[in-house]
Amino acid sequence: MDTLDQPTVLLPGDVRMPLLGFGTWQATGEAGHAAVLAALDAGYRHVDTATMYGNEAEVGRAVRDSGLRREDVFVTTKLPPDRVGRERETIEASLRALGLDHVDLWLIHWPPSAASDSIPVWRELLAARDEGLTRAVGVSNYGTGQLDELIQATGEVPAVNQIRWGPALYDRRRHAEHRDRGVVLEGYSPFKSTDLSDPVLTRIAAAHDVSPAQVVLRWHVDHGIVVIPKSVTPERIRANADIWGFSLTAEEMHDIDALGG
Repeated sequence: MDTLDQPTVLLPGDVRMPLLGFGTWQATGEAGHAAVLAALDAGYRHVDTATMYGNEAEVGRAVRDSGLRREDVFVTTKLPPDRVGRERETIEASLRALGLDHVDLWLIHWPPSAASDSIPVWRELLAARDEGLTRAVGVSNYGTGQLDELIQATGEVPAVNQIRWGPALYDRRRHAEHRDRGVVLEGYSPFKSTDLSDPVLTRIAAAHDVSPAQVVLRWHVDHGIVVIPKSVTPERIRANADIWGFSLTAEEMHDIDALGG
């Protein structure tokens, strides 16, 4: 599949976000740069970083070194909890490190420790979006009630909520709550809580001649959930990107959903 034809989800402002992204937590220094470059070479067109990862410079350099057009790579970064009250300063520092004039998505990495800060921080992200520093804004690690607080206070729905997700964590109700509010669900650490030797996953993998890990990633995108696996191993990076040659049946999706209890 041509990478430009990879499935995307539409965010507010006519922003297209690829359903498959490359996570970069713990990918730092030259190894981080090499991993992102390998991911872009393998076909990823969505890279997820964060201020607290300490690798924005490496991510930005890899995007430039890839030879790809800026508009063909979706870049996410995140505001860390210790930068509450310094939002504008933080996004400007992120852009300098990345070597970009804007990111595609800026997230609040964790809910502020002081509940009274939640709305002011969210307003600062909205202001950054309106100034063109980011094309879309969202949150990470938020509960449904916390999403509702932001929506009720500002009338603005977070484009994305990035949370830990995977078959063992599947929660039909939580998925529906995001969908009903128009919030795109993005899952990180898809393999952390997943038993890749589970008979359900190995059976489905064998039926499609793919790996259980590829089944898990395909399960996310077939649900319309953005997924951001991470690796610094070139072979695994390529395998994680190679999920477009098959799709899961309704019965297979149901069986994987059931792993979440």
